[in-house]
Amino acid sequence: MYRKINDFITDWKSEQDCTLKIFSKIPDKYLSAKAAENVRSLGRLAWHITQTLTEMPHKAGILSKDSLDNMPVPESFAQMIDIYKKHSQQLVEMLQKNWQDADLTDVIEVYGQKWEKRKILSALVNHQIHHRAQMTVLMRLENIEVPGIYGPSKEEWISFGMTPPE
Repeated sequence: MYRKINDFITDWKSEQDCTLKIFSKIPDKYLSAKAAENVRSLGRLAWHITQTLTEMPHKAGILSKDSLDNMPVPESFAQMIDIYKKHSQQLVEMLQKNWQDADLTDVIEVYGQKWEKRKILSALVNHQIHHRAQMTVLMRLENIEVPGIYGPSKEEWISFGMTPPE
């Protein structure tokens, strides 16, 4: 868990870049394509990640309103990327403005539970990672190239002239 807001911001910016790498690889024709009936589409997962940039911070008191609540999935990944970037930057700015390092152990109610503020920051990062991982599985099922995030992807190993690990 975070002890300093700047530590969160450093992690957040890195994870933001990873999310944008994933979003940018998906052709728009896959916005609503579903791999199975009980699975969200790539567009819906990307939008869920994006909407959480206003929903969770609003519930935590970082933002005064949830401006993406009930908004439909954008018509393109380019639009989603723009919205994601805007609200990711807004999250960082409002966090810097409204929270201090000493506040991170304060306990507030979020989703009907008592959470330390630093848990909220961890949840924002982990939530994004969790759904991004779901997206990469769906990308593989659709034969969409997956970018490397925490190391080379299969395609990147091959581009290096190496055999990808099994």
